[in-house]
Formats: sequence, C-alpha cells, structure tokens
Amino acid sequence: MDSSTSPERLETADQSGYSASDIQVLEGLEAVRKRPGMYIGSTGSTGLHHLVWEVVDNSVDEAMADYCKRIDVRIMADGGVEVRDDGRGIPVDRHDKYDDMSAAEVVLTVLHAGGKFGGDGYKVSGGLHGVGISVVNALSSLVEVEIDRMGKRHLMSFRDGGVPDQKLHVIGDAPINDDGRPRTGTTVRFWPDPTIFKEGTDFRAQTLAERFQMMAFLNAGLEFHLVDERDPLFEELVHRYEGGIRDFVLHLNRSKEALFEDIGWYTESGDGEEVEIAFCWNTGYQTDGIHSFANGISTLEGGMHEQGFRTALTRTVNLYARDKGLLKEKEENFQGEDIREGLTAVIALRISEPQFEGQTKSKLGNVSVRSLVEKATNEKLREWFEEHPREARAIVGKSTMAAKARIAATTARQTIRRKSALDGAGLPGKLADCRSKDPAESELYIVEGNSAGGSAKEARDSRTMAILPIRGKILNVERARPDRMLKNTEIVSLIQAIGAGLGEPAEAGEDGFTVEKVRYHKIILLADADVDGSHIRTLLLTFFFRQMRPMVEAGYVYIAQPPLYSTEVGRSKLYLKDDAARDAYSAEHPNAEYQRLKGLGEMDADELWETTMNPESRTLLQVTVEQAAIADEIFAVLMGDDVESRKHFIQTNADDVRFLDI
Repeated sequence: MDSSTSPERLETADQSGYSASDIQVLEGLEAVRKRPGMYIGSTGSTGLHHLVWEVVDNSVDEAMADYCKRIDVRIMADGGVEVRDDGRGIPVDRHDKYDDMSAAEVVLTVLHAGGKFGGDGYKVSGGLHGVGISVVNALSSLVEVEIDRMGKRHLMSFRDGGVPDQKLHVIGDAPINDDGRPRTGTTVRFWPDPTIFKEGTDFRAQTLAERFQMMAFLNAGLEFHLVDERDPLFEELVHRYEGGIRDFVLHLNRSKEALFEDIGWYTESGDGEEVEIAFCWNTGYQTDGIHSFANGISTLEGGMHEQGFRTALTRTVNLYARDKGLLKEKEENFQGEDIREGLTAVIALRISEPQFEGQTKSKLGNVSVRSLVEKATNEKLREWFEEHPREARAIVGKSTMAAKARIAATTARQTIRRKSALDGAGLPGKLADCRSKDPAESELYIVEGNSAGGSAKEARDSRTMAILPIRGKILNVERARPDRMLKNTEIVSLIQAIGAGLGEPAEAGEDGFTVEKVRYHKIILLADADVDGSHIRTLLLTFFFRQMRPMVEAGYVYIAQPPLYSTEVGRSKLYLKDDAARDAYSAEHPNAEYQRLKGLGEMDADELWETTMNPESRTLLQVTVEQAAIADEIFAVLMGDDVESRKHFIQTNADDVRFLDI
C-alpha cells in the first residue's frame, strides 16, 4: 500500500486539525471583496478607474448593438460616479433561473451574469472575459440603479459591497423624450468603498476623458458627455466623431506633418466579422503606429487582425511598386518596417465570438480574422493606391528612404557588435554592473551625470544594483532615424547595458528587441528633481517606448523620486520630494528654513542611499502603457515639432503629477 493512503498517514492528517470545516467557499460577491486585484487588476488608481470602464462598457455594448446614441458620465461632488445611457435598459422581468430576482438584480449580484454569454442579447460585445457590473457592486459602499423601460422608471440599490438595500421597484413613469416617446436606458450611480481602495477614491477626470474620446472614435456617431462637479471651473467635455476611426487617425497625426491630406479607409465583412481600417503616413520615422482594437478593446499585443494587416500591407506596397516600375528588377523588396515608417493606422474589428488570449484581452486569437483582413487589404488597399496615385508614390518614396536608412542602421549595429566582441563582454565601459545574474532581482540605475553616477556607485548594493551614468541629454529619437540614433554614444551604451537589442520584436531576427533577454527587470531612471531632469527622463522614456516598447509593457521601467528640498529637524535632516510635500510640511511647521537641492551630485553616498535608493524606504513610480494609442499621441506631442500642441499639453497637465500612466 502507498504510504500516503495508509491508516497511520490518515490519522496524522486528522490530528493536524485540518478538515472539511477549514475549506472556505466564497459565495456571491464575497470573493470579489476578498481578492479585488483578481478582478480589477489592483486597488490603486488603475483598479479604481476600472470600475468606470465596467459600467461604461455595458453602455458601449448597447451602442455597438445600435440601441444607444449618448452616454453621460458625471463625477459627483461627493466623489461618486453616475453613468447614464439611452439604450434599451437592463431587463426588469423575472429571471428563469432565479425565481425571486429580476434580471436586473441578477446582473448586479451574480458574477458572469449578463446578455453577452450566448443568446440574442448582444451580437458583438467587449466584455466576454470580464465579470461585469457585479464587480462594481461588490467594491462599492453604495450603488443605485435606475432603469427606464416599458414606460416606467425602476429603482434598486445596494450597500456595503452588494447587500440589497432596495429591491427593484417602480418609482414612476419614464420621462418623455423629444420625439414624444418614453425614455429608455440605464443609469448607474456608485460610490467606491474606501476600505477597499485605501490609496483613495479620487477619480481623475483627464483619465476618463481620454478613454471616452477613444471610445467615441471607435463608435462613429456615439456621443460622450463628461461633467466633473468637484471642479466649478470644469467645462463639460463632449466627444462625438461622425468620421469614426478616420477622425481617430487624423487626431493621432495632428502633431505630426502628414505625407498627404487624405485619410485612407476601407471596410470588409463576412461570417459574423467586420473590420474597418483607416490609415495615413506622416514624415516621422516611427514604425509602431498601428493601433488595433477588437469590439472596442485595445489589443496591445496585436493578434490575428494586426498580423493580417501587416502581411498584406507589405505585399500590396511591394506589388504596386513593382508594377509601376518604382522598384527595379534587381532591387530588393521593401521590408515591413520600411513601409510602416511614418504610418498611423487604426484597425477596428467587430466579431461575435472573439478569442482573447489572457485575462488582459491584449491579443486576439481568431485565425479567421487574419484571412478577412488580408483579403480586404490586398484588394481594397490596392484599389485605394490606384485611385490615389500621388499618395501611393509618396508612400513608395518614403519606403525607399526608410530602406536606405535601415541598411545604414544594420551596418551601425554590426559595427557595435564587432566592437563589443573586441571589447570582450560587450558591455559599456562606464557600466558598473551588479554581481547577480538573475534579471528578476537585478536593477539598472540610469543616472544623470558622472558626479551623481559616482555617488550612486558608492551608495549601491553591488549585488543587485548596476549603475550606468549618462552624460547630459540623449538624442530625441522622435526626430531621428535609427541609423543616426545608433551613432549616439549614450544610446549605444543603453542598448549594450540592457542587452536585448532594439526595434520591433516581430520580424526581428537578430536585430530586433527580445524582451526575454533584458538583463534587469527594474530599469530605474534617476535624474535631478528639476526641469532639466524632467527633460532627460522624457527623452529616455521616449527612447524606451519607441525602441524597447515590450520592456515598458512588461512593467520593467521605473522613475526614481529624489528629493527637491531638505530641512533641519533638530539634529537630523528631513528630505521632501517636491513642492507639494514642502507645502504640506509647512502647514504643520510654519517656521521651517528650506534648502532647495541643486542636484543629485550634491548628495553624498549615504544621503543618496537613504533618500532615493534604499529599497526599504525609496519611492519608485512604475511606468505603464495602458492605452498605446494615447501614449503614442503623448510622445508625439511632447517630443515632436508641433510647438503649439506641446504648449497646450503642458499647460493642461502640468499641475496633475499624481498619476503617471504613459
């Protein structure tokens, strides 16, 4: 007999006190409150705003089903949020499976309940992997739902994480619309539970506005209204775009110089799938301007729809160039990256049964979609080229210049590799590497200036912390082709230190970026807490986003928080991070004498360790890419040539530095 099933073994297990009574079954919404991060990602700012997305996504699903034309979102003065739509309204009749509950109550209290899991409720929906509005109920201290349906207004409410407060009941007639018919739609008001969101329940209007603008682009004609009652100066924001994704491309290109005026567009449908694609080229050098969506969800990692577009785009441009004699017989075909240089494209897919890979829904797996998009691009992009010969020739001309730059960049990479081989380990000479070879525990501090770099080298824990000093401001890669970029000493040092290459991971071969080869899972930008330091951080972030984006998406990039002020407290020195921290301290200590620190070089090794580098006490900001299209636009505005756009962005966002979500 196996010893694991012997009487002696069983007796020991019983004596341990572990029995069936110790097995917990979390029912209803209790599981959500117990492990909120599993359902909304985190209990920080990102998770807090996810509550709004869950509610609004239901309204957008109504819009995709062609029943909703307007969504109003109101941040209330007391911190709650109201979302109102003019869709059909959640059904209020009794549910077949739950005799004592209406369908609306089931949707609010049962995980995975809704009209998106089969049946005829929704042909297209974005929320197939989510758990819906019931999670919002579970994580709120109060939820109120008003439903206008069948000529009546119904109300129900819940408290303390989904405990029924008022059962669904009729409170009167539904208001009459301008067309004389009773209003239909759903209104949800919720107040996040502060015991769950311990970092605060303060919604950021700008974060909501950016998301709603993108949703409006993806749903032509859908109108979003946003009001913030907390701010008496806040003007109601309205987003509505009749041109849909064509207007989206125009918006993304607004801070760039377009190669031509027309926005290309085509669409194709079949077998429960529909795709529309809008595109334009600009004079820039970036190759990561393709933004794909499936049922309104941003597919950050691409998928079959994006793969089909890339493949057909490369084929179509090469065939056109050959047919028109723009590529000679002995000349090589353009590579995909040549053609995509300066391209801004939006791929919007609607599909009845999307197959998202992973809980994050960041990659689409439906193989049939690839064929649909390839067919549409092969046929309709070629038609667009024939109808727009001047624009098509401009695209081929830009691809030709990009190909020449690519060849020059390849030569530069080979030179770097040859030099590294001669040097031995292939690491830059000024890198003070850490002893650990485990990327999971290794950190690379990129430090502004040799003086601060010297202090950091002395202060560090040499087992896990590597130091790379950089001199001054690195090249602005937003305005430079790869061949020029690879002649920049500081950038070459960064590439060598990180050790994973650069460029696109797809089609990469030996020259592409491979996130699995990154030598440190914490890349920490350490620059002065002043304007020059901010500029250096932005240049570095631009480089990482454009050339090593998978590393940013993996969450490996951080920003250190060195103090800007110091003050004497008795015999010890207190460091304060920024103006806000100084003002808060001044409120309690009005007589404090402050010293503004001129830079990291002023600190000795002990001070730098205690204030900025010690894992036990330091503060790091993690850089994330939640919406790639928004991030693309921000970098183009901040680092591009459009001065007015940059000035407007800075004026709008300068005071709100609590959130860094690039």
